[in-house]
Parts: sequence; C-alpha cells; structure tokens
Amino acid sequence: MATAGAAHHAPTASEYIVHHLGHFSTKHQDKIVDFSVINMDTIFWAVFAGVVGCLLMWAAARKATSGVPGRFQAAIEMIVEMVDGQAKSIVHGDRTFIAPLALTVFVWVALMNSLDFLPVDMFSSFFHWVGIDHIIPYHRVVPTADLNGTMGIALGVFALMIYYSFKIKGAGGFIHELFAAPFGIWLAPFNLLLNIIEFAAKTVSLAMRLFGNMYAGELLFLLIALLGSTATAFGFLGHVVAGSLWAIFHILIVLLQAFIFMMLTLVYIGQAHEAH
Repeated sequence: MATAGAAHHAPTASEYIVHHLGHFSTKHQDKIVDFSVINMDTIFWAVFAGVVGCLLMWAAARKATSGVPGRFQAAIEMIVEMVDGQAKSIVHGDRTFIAPLALTVFVWVALMNSLDFLPVDMFSSFFHWVGIDHIIPYHRVVPTADLNGTMGIALGVFALMIYYSFKIKGAGGFIHELFAAPFGIWLAPFNLLLNIIEFAAKTVSLAMRLFGNMYAGELLFLLIALLGSTATAFGFLGHVVAGSLWAIFHILIVLLQAFIFMMLTLVYIGQAHEAH
C-alpha cells in the first residue's frame, strides 16, 4: 500500500503503481489466502458489466426486425450466430441452456475486459476532486484483472461441469468414471487422483489465463501513464504514441480472451457430455 506521506508529495513510480493496483476492500489482506476479504470494486464492476450486457441483449431483442437489420442488430446477430455455431460443433446434446450460457460468458467477459480502456487515473482523480479519496483510497476497475474475479467465474464453470456430469451420466455413471477412467477399475486410486487433478487444473488454468493477460495489460497501461508523467516532449509523445498503439492492440486481447474463455467453457461442458 502507498505510504501516508505519499499524499503530500508526488508519488514515486513504485508508489503510483502499487496504489493503482490496490483494491477497495472490506479489510487489509495480510495473508496470501484470506476468504474474509471482499474486493468491493471487483464485485461492483462485475455486476455493472453484467447489467450492461443484459441491457444490450434486451435492447437488441426488443428492436429486432425481420427486414434489413441495423448495424447494432447485425452486430448482435453475428455474435449470437458465432457462439451458437461453436456450441453446435463442441457440445453434442441439448444446448437450450449451454448456448445462451456461452453467449453470456462471451459478452460478460468482453465487457469486463473492455473496462481496461478507461483512463487509469480517472477514478482516483475523481475521488480526490469530490473529497472522498480518504473513504475510497484504492479503486480498480477491471474485474478480470483480479484473480478473485476470474476464479469466481471459473468456479461457476466447474460447478456446471459437475452438474452436467451427473445429469448426462447419472450419479452411478459419473462415480464409476471417476474411479475407472482412464486406466481401468483395477487402478481406481490412481484414476480418482488423476481425475481430481484434471478438474482442478481446468478450473485454475481457466482463471489464471484470463487473469494473467488482463493483469499484464493493466500494468502496461500504468507504465505508459508513467511515461506521460515525465515533463518532457519525449515523454508526452511517447505516452500518446505508445498509449494509442497499445490501446488498439489491446482491443484484440480483450475480444480474444473473451473468446478463449467462452470456448474453453464449451469444451469443458462438452467433455462432461461424453463418456470415457
């Protein structure tokens, strides 16, 4: 956390980065794992992105016409058809819930990732201007740059994997698969251990992949902002050029990470539909 004296002088580069990477939490986290800590900013912006996504889909459905679609309707239709096509090719079975789930995941993650395009000093400057920076000293906007956020979504996908494993294979079939696949029932302890590791690896890798990419992007935006803080023409030009180029490239990362997260969600749920 930034020191108390940092409020009375211009922060150093390390103080600036540490401050902007701090969360508005219910309490200070002293341990690596502490489930009593709640990052309020992550929850707020995740819910905000979810509400915006629902409103966008509702507006598209409300204004949908059978004639020539407008640009907004055409864009939404392209996303829906893309997601539905991927769901058909990956999940072999009833997709009445899975395809909308994949669409929700893609839109929600893409919107949360897109919050990274907001100026890095936007909210800290606003809180200071209105005089509540002592109440909200730290604030991070991108929920997917917080491991707690991405792990929460990944645990939701894990719960769906378990649910569909029971639904498609039955309790007996799923338990038998845990002990018999892939090496046969005679190696039941090893099969169980391997399957537990597989479920854990899927969940953790799903969360870490999205978190790592978005955290790195957020950190790079902070470094570019530091470049612009230097009182030189080179620093200003470097900030504008580097910031613009990275923002353009980051559009690809934002959409690609949302697509990858959606695809892996479909793959993992699709595997739950298949028997070994």
